[in-house]
Amino acid sequence: MSRVCELTGKGPMTGNNVSHANNKTKRRFLPNLNDVTLQSEALGRGIKLRISAAALRSVDHRGGLDLYLAKAKDEELSANALKVKKEIAKAKAASA
Repeated sequence: MSRVCELTGKGPMTGNNVSHANNKTKRRFLPNLNDVTLQSEALGRGIKLRISAAALRSVDHRGGLDLYLAKAKDEELSANALKVKKEIAKAKAASA
C-alpha cells in the first residue's frame, strides 16, 4: 500500500534529523494518511479512500466529496478517485 494521498497526491518527503551537535542523518516525513469512507450525494453510497488529514479538512470545507472532486485537478487524483469523479459527473448529468 503506497503512502500517497488519493485526493491531493501528497506523499513522503525527505529531510534531516539534526542533533544538538549538528550531526545530520536522513529521515522521511510521512503524510498523515487515514482510511475513510466519504458519502457521495450524487451516487448515494460511500466511497472508501486513503487520504491525508489535510485533504479530509478540505473536503469538509468545500462541502462534501462531490464538490471537492468537481474542482480537483485530474493530475493530482489517483486512478480510483478519478473513476469516482467520472461516475459522479455522469450521475449529475443523468439527473439534470
